Amino acid sequence: MSVLILCHFALALFAAPLVRWCGTRAFLVLALPPAAAAVWAATRWTATAAGGADTTDWRWLPAYHVDWALRLDALAELMVLLAAGVGTLVLVYCASYFDDRSRQLGRFAGNLLAFAGAMLGLVLADDLVLLYIFWELTTVFSYLLIGQTSDHKRNRRSALQALTVTAFGGLTMLVGLLFLGHEAGTYRISAILADPPHPSAAVSTAIVLILVGALSKSAIWPFSLWLPNAMAAPTPVSAYLHAAAMVKAGVYLVARLAPAFADVPPWRPLLLVLGSATMLLAGWRALRMNDLKLVLAYGTVSQLGFLVVLTGAGRHDTALAATAMICGHALFKAPLFLVTGIVDHATGTRDLRKLSGLGRRLPAVCAVAVLAGASMAAVPPLLGFAAKEAAFQSLLDGSTGDRWALAATVLGSVLTTAYTLRYLWGAFARKPGLPDTHAHRVPAVFLAPPAVLALACLVLGPEVAWLQGLLGTYAGQFPAPAHPAHLALWHGAGPALGLSGAAWAGGVLLFLAAGPVVRVGQRLAWRSADLVFGRMLLALERTALQCTGLVQRGSLSVYLVTTMSVVLAGQIAVLAADEPWTGVPAPRLWDHPAQAGVALLTCAAALLCLRVRRRMKAVVFAGLTGYGTALLFVAQGAPDLALTQFCVETVSMIVFVLVLRRMPVRFEESFSRWRRLLRMPVALAGGAAVAVVVWIMAGHRRADSAGAAMVEETAHHGLKDVVATILVDLRAWDTMGESAVLAAAAIGVTSLIYLHRRAEGAEQPVLPLPGDHPHAGLRTAWRASGYEAAGLPSGDEGAPERTWLAASATLAPERRSLVLEVVARLIFHPVLVLSVYLLLCAENLPGGGFVAGLTAGVAFIARYLAGGRHELADAVRFKPGLFTGLGLFLSTGVALGGLGEGTVLHGWTWHGHLPVWGDAHLSTAVLFDCGVYLLVLGVVLDIVRALGARIDRQIERAAPRPDGGRA
Repeated sequence: MSVLILCHFALALFAAPLVRWCGTRAFLVLALPPAAAAVWAATRWTATAAGGADTTDWRWLPAYHVDWALRLDALAELMVLLAAGVGTLVLVYCASYFDDRSRQLGRFAGNLLAFAGAMLGLVLADDLVLLYIFWELTTVFSYLLIGQTSDHKRNRRSALQALTVTAFGGLTMLVGLLFLGHEAGTYRISAILADPPHPSAAVSTAIVLILVGALSKSAIWPFSLWLPNAMAAPTPVSAYLHAAAMVKAGVYLVARLAPAFADVPPWRPLLLVLGSATMLLAGWRALRMNDLKLVLAYGTVSQLGFLVVLTGAGRHDTALAATAMICGHALFKAPLFLVTGIVDHATGTRDLRKLSGLGRRLPAVCAVAVLAGASMAAVPPLLGFAAKEAAFQSLLDGSTGDRWALAATVLGSVLTTAYTLRYLWGAFARKPGLPDTHAHRVPAVFLAPPAVLALACLVLGPEVAWLQGLLGTYAGQFPAPAHPAHLALWHGAGPALGLSGAAWAGGVLLFLAAGPVVRVGQRLAWRSADLVFGRMLLALERTALQCTGLVQRGSLSVYLVTTMSVVLAGQIAVLAADEPWTGVPAPRLWDHPAQAGVALLTCAAALLCLRVRRRMKAVVFAGLTGYGTALLFVAQGAPDLALTQFCVETVSMIVFVLVLRRMPVRFEESFSRWRRLLRMPVALAGGAAVAVVVWIMAGHRRADSAGAAMVEETAHHGLKDVVATILVDLRAWDTMGESAVLAAAAIGVTSLIYLHRRAEGAEQPVLPLPGDHPHAGLRTAWRASGYEAAGLPSGDEGAPERTWLAASATLAPERRSLVLEVVARLIFHPVLVLSVYLLLCAENLPGGGFVAGLTAGVAFIARYLAGGRHELADAVRFKPGLFTGLGLFLSTGVALGGLGEGTVLHGWTWHGHLPVWGDAHLSTAVLFDCGVYLLVLGVVLDIVRALGARIDRQIERAAPRPDGGRA
């Protein structure tokens, strides 16, 4: 089972290259994993029908009692066959539906196959946490599939709406699952069903929270608004996700938990009421739709309400009818969606007001649609009829609440018959006054997938008793009545058959009265749920904007004063109330006189920042405070911290200088005297309060320091550098979080800089580097004021000359520094080698991925400062984002690899002997540090590209040409 699930995800990773190489035929290859899953499930039919179960159990996270537990029983067998079987046919259908010119087809194919794998894992999961993981994976992949055509606003909005509703339900469900697992003492689903916790307020709360997730997933009112809008997705997505897979997940969860919790309040009233309301409201809405997909979409919502009623009733006979109806619904609704795609493909429209005469032009397509539609309307001898007969009879034999639900389902069946006739008439009938719609020929291979599903409805109708063994095994989990129901096509003339006849007759009359029905529906229509959802989002956005405008005035100084005042007030209140300094030893002023000297110089540099009016001077003094702090680390015996501080301060100062090129030389904001007098005490008090709190915290330590244990643990692994070991092993979670924040900050900075591109229009093409030919015609702002601009004779400056850097000739002569070019050329490779050394020596000497990445970034910065933006482009042939992405991927991969031993970031160490190297070892901590190295390097390059090269380009474009124009 695990192999089948992983095969889906593994092949999905290669979907894009497969589509590039094979075109749409790649879908036939991608259909192999779900086909294999369907075949495997078919081979287990006999065993599961007899009450057996196949299980896979692996202790995944033993500390949290979470296992990789999979279980194939009767209900899972049915869902695997439907999800995998329909998924296979949909993927085969995609090979004809799309063409090789379809945009982003590789991504779509990968997402669809990955969704199939997530759905397979969901129905096989036997652990509550594992079920939730696959549950949210289906949510994410459905979001990607619905928003496939992301350049259309409707697709983006529909995808976001589906994600919002289902993710809200999923997070609510997670809380319920944790409650339930806590009350049951286990997260194993089969164990909970075998020995459910006793009913209590906590259990009832957990059940309600879980049902919120299930109902939102299956689009049950009031969460039904997202599914019709999801019809913006391509038709294969609608056929799979919204007929046979995703929307069935909520119904499946209700069916899975019903044997244990159907008697827990408020299970039955909640599901019977909401299911009945959904069936009626959505069925009524379907009668007013003119888009064939929307007719089916609202019909799907209506049928899902019917399924929730049956699964939520929680009795033996309703469970048998529910599973039969789940099977029947997948087999008739999926082909109807696929037929809709064929009609759209052949005619270019799905509007039933524009379609006419397709029944004669496409007779085979019409036959498949009629067969599937007849099963949906429960016409004998199709599977839909046998399932609905069983449903009517089971509700008729139930309690008073079941009979009320029966009345609602009969009315819903009237609506089902009516909108089925509306669909078939709208798609294939010849309409008076409307010419026959032109349609091109439909290949047999295109029609084959829906035809197979529709024929299954025809075959399984008379042979429905063949399903009794499997479906009866699931129903056997409920207490059996004295005369349990059984599946059959014909039970004789009885009340159930009479109700079916009434539903057919009422549906035909309702269809014939289409005009008055539409007018009445428009008058009685409630406000659109989609409109309400949009207005709620708009109100939320406006509230957020008002709150933002209230608390954020655009003044950094105000933010700092407010933050420091709040923090300071809290600290002073605690200090005044508790007097925690009692018994705290007096602090030492210094451990060595050198510390005092460095501290005084650092404070002096900080105070000088307050008096300068030039921005560059302020940056220099601020940098001196950073270097002073690094010297304090050196004096304290912390070389790792000192090295990191030196590198960070160097890169920060360079970034400041790059930014200051586009800012005024002097500070323009002026403060009145009273504002200065107000802010200075706040700043001084804030610094003093932090110092006092640190002193008190250090003096109140009662437990043993963690340092000794960390030193011992580091030595146990044969290492010496405790700081590096903490960063990449003992506290690697912190490093991962900081790395992610660093990457997000870099992306935010570069996004703000490059946002200008949309306003400025297309970028000017980057001319090729001139190499050793200084006057190859590349005109930049660096070069614009040279001899050419002055109109002076060229003399011998055109003679060949040696260039120390590849792009140095693009600089204007007066802006070049030969010394800087030579130094940059000489130190570039040694600094890179030094960065690699710092990376690899971190286990035993000062260094690490963070410091090494900054060091490598300094090497590239040196080339940029010496040769300009073209030199940076020549030095870095890849986009900086590649380094950042590879770093995150490597670090995350190492972290997730630890799950093989049951915990994230579990470390391994390999010891061996290499021919030339000798004895060697390699640990996952080193690989993790390599990821940090790449990420930091990518961040530095990205910032330099945005704040350096990008600003250079803006200066060049604004520079005057010799002819008076712009560069």
